Amino acid sequence: MPKNRRAPNRRAGSRGGPDVRRTNQRSCKASSLIILKMATFNRQMAPLSIEMRLYSGSKVLHFGGLMRILLHIESSRASGRDLLKGIAGYSRLHGDVTFHWEPRGLQPTPLHLTSWKPDGIITRDPDIREMMGYGVPLIVVGHRYTPVPGIVNIITDSVSIGRMAAEHLLASGLKCFAFCGFQDKPWSGERRASFCGTVAKAGYDTSCYESPEPAESALLETGLNDLAQWLLALPKPVGVMACNDDRAQQVSEACQMAGIQVPEQVALVGADNDELICEFSAPPLSSVAINFERAGYEAAETMRKLVAGERPDREVIFVPPTHLVTRQSTDILAVGDEAVASGVRFIRARYRDGIGVEDVARAAGVSRRILEKRFRTVLGRSVLKEIRRVRVDHIARLLTERDMPILQIALTSGFDGVGHFARYFREEKGMSPQAYRRQYTAR
Repeated sequence: MPKNRRAPNRRAGSRGGPDVRRTNQRSCKASSLIILKMATFNRQMAPLSIEMRLYSGSKVLHFGGLMRILLHIESSRASGRDLLKGIAGYSRLHGDVTFHWEPRGLQPTPLHLTSWKPDGIITRDPDIREMMGYGVPLIVVGHRYTPVPGIVNIITDSVSIGRMAAEHLLASGLKCFAFCGFQDKPWSGERRASFCGTVAKAGYDTSCYESPEPAESALLETGLNDLAQWLLALPKPVGVMACNDDRAQQVSEACQMAGIQVPEQVALVGADNDELICEFSAPPLSSVAINFERAGYEAAETMRKLVAGERPDREVIFVPPTHLVTRQSTDILAVGDEAVASGVRFIRARYRDGIGVEDVARAAGVSRRILEKRFRTVLGRSVLKEIRRVRVDHIARLLTERDMPILQIALTSGFDGVGHFARYFREEKGMSPQAYRRQYTAR
């Protein structure tokens, strides 16, 4: 069973740093906004035309009879930016819908937008009460609260996210595990439960630390001290999942405060794969990549149906994880058996070269029979299973991160052609490479 520890219940808030709530003080007396609208789509090109909307006091002068969708989505985090990318991708294919969005964090809605009279709104859940006052179809992006009944909700697949992080840390041979989250976020609790459950199935316990999300720098500093004390008390080496990249960055900072080495003593993984946060952390953070871009496309598609008076295909838009992006924060092999450690290092370095179990055994300096026994004892899987796991993870990353033809991915991954490559991938993932790419990438 998980061993839970809650931090002192200091003041909870929304988000610290640059996202502290601020009132938008720009004048609404007279301003003009340029909104991009897609012209007629054709196969060769999708030219942009410009639609000008004039705001003068509370009066709106609107040109063109398009569906008008207001986007109240922040651009200060990768999740929001990727949602917007997906919506932009949809707008390139449909010229009868225009989307309005302004660069922002999670601040209140600018006053001039209240006079825009949108036909539909896609918004973060902190502003749901305000947005319901418009009396138009809503799609809610979950962040602080549980799903809103009667409204289409965008929700991350936290069960799969927690499981993916646990499997990644278990694959490193770690025996001690911990989870760090926010006690006031439902999605954090779901990721904790999934992470702890996956670790428990492998026969290990999980230590948990949860506190409110800090809203002010002073509260964050106090929270880091408490977090550092919790980290110091954990057995080492330990694999830690943070509920998202913001939390992972805080864990990394607390480790620095306490003199704890990452990844040698704490192997750390986050979620969202916010590249700015991950790459600026020291060391860079491993993170679960989540397909917000596809969710943005599906949200735009669903909103178009809602505005047209059609019944939506779904009441919940699930945002799935695609893969785990490995960086230095989990670059650890916590294996005491030197033969197994040598074998795993060889697999990670040569998995694209068509290696077999005999090749790994030679690199480890032991017989195949002995290596198989030790792999199953230490890692809980065979040598061949480890080769396939590492190889398929690489293929999955190429399918979701690169716009490479399937044949090129097959050749790059050490296969002679698409046939064997597709069968190999299907045996591990339960679907073809093409189906995997369609499911886990934006349209």
